[in-house]
Amino acid sequence: MDITGKLTQLLPLQTGMGRNGEWKKQEFILELEGTPAKRICFGCWNDNVISKLAEGAMLKVSFEIESREYNGKWYTNLRAWRVEELSAITEIENPIGKPKEEKADFSFGESEELEELPF
Repeated sequence: MDITGKLTQLLPLQTGMGRNGEWKKQEFILELEGTPAKRICFGCWNDNVISKLAEGAMLKVSFEIESREYNGKWYTNLRAWRVEELSAITEIENPIGKPKEEKADFSFGESEELEELPF
């Protein structure tokens, strides 16, 4: 699944040792546009940690939803597996986002002569 929103909070990096070695976990809060604004907490693990991003950045997050049971209670996590920072640049000339049509000029002027090809 993909979702887009503004990074409002980057929580502290968590590290530890497990049976498979060292692990890193980074959680962040994404705020969705709308009324009222909704906030969602995502988690990134190991190589997907996003500690280099600044708060206020617009992000596109690809994630999966996981639930697990522990002592009779269920816990749900949103695990981000790709985080992309969206460009803040918008095209004023092309606000709808449709590709511009470019016309190539293949006409030859009257003064130009076509050269013979060597093959």
